[in-house]
Amino acid sequence: MIRYALPLLAATAITLPASAAEVQMQVQGPVVELSVTETVKARPDLATVSAGVTSQARTAVEAMRLNAREMDTVIKKIKALGVDEDDIQTSGINLNAQYDYDRTNQRQVFRGYQVSNRVSVILRDIEETGGVLDALVAAGATDLSGPSFSMDDDTAVRAQARKAAWAKASAQATEYAQMAGYSGVRLLEISENVHSSRPQPMMRTMVMDVAESEAATPVQPGLVGTAVTISVKYEMTR
Repeated sequence: MIRYALPLLAATAITLPASAAEVQMQVQGPVVELSVTETVKARPDLATVSAGVTSQARTAVEAMRLNAREMDTVIKKIKALGVDEDDIQTSGINLNAQYDYDRTNQRQVFRGYQVSNRVSVILRDIEETGGVLDALVAAGATDLSGPSFSMDDDTAVRAQARKAAWAKASAQATEYAQMAGYSGVRLLEISENVHSSRPQPMMRTMVMDVAESEAATPVQPGLVGTAVTISVKYEMTR
């Protein structure tokens, strides 16, 4: 959160850090406080997907070795698709014992071990997202999640949202002042919070035969939004 306060705040003293001097600021009129949020949407240029391999074997060592071979094939495929190594990140490796329930004897029966390994992948050519998902399944990925769309640089969009939020806050504060019989307002304090709104990735297990598919999995990136919330404090003036 960004916070900036003009030297016009309260009638009482405000205690600042030891390195700063104590400052007293006066307010003559009533104070109005507002919180305004504006969102600007734009087309995304990044897609993030998660690909994983789940393997099972009788022993933990065997399960880990099997999973390592299968995951290595998937990662090599990701790189072969043109994804930069810096855009590939392991997001989780899990090893768990597996049991079946014997209803006759009412007890757990050890079945073996299961290993899952997942990587998060940033795709900078979102038009290829569907084809990449299909290729990962063909390479051995047993589960996928995503895609989640975002913007690599939302500076311009954030500036638009900030400007719109500021205009609305100023207009609302002036309107309140006029309704209360004052002629205008004077800014005392403003703080900002920026957050992005984007679709949540959907987890799904892929067990399809990609070779039988005539077209890549359809993916619609839509729009993603960047929201700016500003909290403002104004003094009503005559």
